Amino acid sequence: MGSAEHRVAGSGPALPRAGGFALPGTISGQRLSALAVLLVIAVLSLLPMARLVLAAIAPGGEVDFAAFAGRLASPAALKATWHTLDTAFFGALLALCLGIPFAVAVTMTDLPGRKILGFLLLLPLMIAPQVTALAWLHLFGPSSTLLGMLGLAPQPGSGNPMLGRGGIVLLYGVQHAPIVFITMRAGLSRVPRDLVEAARSCGARPLGVLRTIVLPVLRPYVVAAAALAFVSGVGNFGIPALLGMPVNYLTLPTLIYQDLSSFGPSVLPQIAALSVLVGALALVGMVFQSLALRGAGHRVVAGTPARFELGRFRLPLACAGWLVIALVLVLPAYALLATSLVPSFGVPLGLRTATIANYTEVLVRQASTVRAFRNSLLFAGGAALMLALGVIPMAARLERFDKRWRRVLGGIVDLPYTIPGVVLAIACILLFLRPLPLIGSLYATASIILVAYAMRFLTLAMKPVTTAVGQIPRDLDEAAAISGAGPSRRLWTITAPLAAPAAVAGGLLVFMSAFNELTVSALLWSSGKETLGVVLFSLEEAGLGTQAAAIAVSTIVVVILLLLALDRLGRRLPPGVLPWR
Repeated sequence: MGSAEHRVAGSGPALPRAGGFALPGTISGQRLSALAVLLVIAVLSLLPMARLVLAAIAPGGEVDFAAFAGRLASPAALKATWHTLDTAFFGALLALCLGIPFAVAVTMTDLPGRKILGFLLLLPLMIAPQVTALAWLHLFGPSSTLLGMLGLAPQPGSGNPMLGRGGIVLLYGVQHAPIVFITMRAGLSRVPRDLVEAARSCGARPLGVLRTIVLPVLRPYVVAAAALAFVSGVGNFGIPALLGMPVNYLTLPTLIYQDLSSFGPSVLPQIAALSVLVGALALVGMVFQSLALRGAGHRVVAGTPARFELGRFRLPLACAGWLVIALVLVLPAYALLATSLVPSFGVPLGLRTATIANYTEVLVRQASTVRAFRNSLLFAGGAALMLALGVIPMAARLERFDKRWRRVLGGIVDLPYTIPGVVLAIACILLFLRPLPLIGSLYATASIILVAYAMRFLTLAMKPVTTAVGQIPRDLDEAAAISGAGPSRRLWTITAPLAAPAAVAGGLLVFMSAFNELTVSALLWSSGKETLGVVLFSLEEAGLGTQAAAIAVSTIVVVILLLLALDRLGRRLPPGVLPWR
């Protein structure tokens, strides 16, 4: 092999690939491509975080930890911190109560329709938090169209039970149950049948096997799932914005939003300190998740997944599963649809009153909402296209690093997605507020939103492609190299075609996540640059809930269509790319 490589390269020995075979090409070319990948990762992941930390601890150019601690010790900050920890903790507990039973039922039983139930449970994760909050507000509010049709609406003027701490905790549980489901399903699918059958042969009942064998073995996955749900609650903005801000129940993300909206860039040191606190809380949760899963692979040996036969309990348990889905998904969605079909609050929905005027208003007539649809399509589509094209050469080059460096760089790429979106938004404001060489200032422009989306969703585009590139046989690249093909030609004739389906899937995931995103754009939008999430939030605050409901229903339709497209594409993707397959 070595002599062949020398003949192909034609100019000295080829640069050895870390942990693999040697590839032809000049040393300078290999180094330049590696440096380019490292530079992209540093700019998109490390630079904004470094700028945020610098602004928090040294806003005047000199490190001042006393001032930093003072900002965090203000009464408003302490109260918001407690609210954040409280709602995130109890929301994570509720998510465990919802996600674990569904994961066991879908992965380890013969429950009828379990695949459909699993897919439906994942929908809240794909739908923007502010849409979920809006649906539940319109389900239980005194002007609920759905409850009004049933004669169950609360008295006019009464408070909405979803507002405040209880509603936030409930929706955190619903919104983050899919995270628990995905994490637990990954662990449960590794429990071998032999372990369960041995316990059953000794007379153990199914519930006893679950309680005494399966769940204790999978304790690391339970801790990891709880940590992920907690981190998601810490950074959630859409739910506490709609359910907490109207009653002045502020979490750290909503406090940051409120301060920046009220006082502008003059409070950047204060909100930078709060953002660092939010990021630190999120990173602590991620550390717990990483430590919990560190030894999980050694405790469970993958084999044929265990199965429990439910017998006469199949239909009752299936009915219970569908009832839960109806309560947490179908009813709120139907309430949102019903609200969008009435001309105004208080008008009962019927054949004579049903109208599509709200959809006509937001999709055709109203300039701000039409512009928001266009902006969201352009921002989400631009980020998805840019990342889908860019991650293929990045993933191919990262594959040449050794395993340790791939793990480190993968963690850095995950960072902007792991930390709350409001933290990333503040980091972008600090980074692009002042003019930069060549590009000037991006603050209050469309470019800052596009760059922020690229930073936040890089990992969504990268992971499917990295998995696909890792499964490409090295023999193909070696054969092409021996035949005289250079690195660029091998990339675009071998790697790119084989990784293209994964790149398309990653692009669709990015588009779906960015299309009705609110957490980042709420702090970065400017006049004429509104996104759907921002307009939906503004309409609800202005009392135009029927129009906000029409926007929310439209975004749900787009998400469902994208999910169906991803599901069709899933047949051509490596296992594990789509969580419901």
